[in-house]
Amino acid sequence: MSDVKGGPARRRYRSPLREESARRTRQAVVTAARELFVARGYAATSLADVAAAAGVARPTVFAAFGSKAALLHQVVDEALAGDDEPVPVAERPWFRPVFEAAGQEAVLDAYARVAELIGARAAQVFETVRRAADAAPEAAELWQTMVDNRRAGARMVVERLTSLGPLAVETDRAIDVVWFYNDPAHHAALVTGCGWPPDAFVAWLSSQLRQALL
Repeated sequence: MSDVKGGPARRRYRSPLREESARRTRQAVVTAARELFVARGYAATSLADVAAAAGVARPTVFAAFGSKAALLHQVVDEALAGDDEPVPVAERPWFRPVFEAAGQEAVLDAYARVAELIGARAAQVFETVRRAADAAPEAAELWQTMVDNRRAGARMVVERLTSLGPLAVETDRAIDVVWFYNDPAHHAALVTGCGWPPDAFVAWLSSQLRQALL
């Protein structure tokens, strides 16, 4: 095989060690960004602040993410998913019980567990973005995307429920209900704020969803 100039094609050199080092650097930056965004707020945190906290140079942060808005987006993605793997939430092993449940009540039990898991990881980040949305257009755009994604998740759950039987309310109202209850702010209020055990939150959320939908 030859290149466009007629000479032998050059193979791209890949270094697993270098790739792993770059990934660790990105992870250190994301971790530092999350801590600073939550503690100080998005507007009050600069890329230089994040770089200093992560122990890297500011150009390294910029080269990895391009902008503070992109970094915030990555913080949100990892808070929701739990890691930096490019796998949608709905395809994660911990979401699978929602699709594998054999009955409507079991679906809601499984989804309540998912909501607790996401709330524990992401409630502080959600609140950070919500506050930032008041002053930063890029944060406002991200916040709207997060709201829309929660509604898409609610629709997916309702479709699973209706595949197993009728609901007590019409579809659009059911989606509204699930969307309301899947807000991580409920986890922040009851688990973080009031000290509820996670299992108590799951039981409460499942019972609320059952009462409203079934």
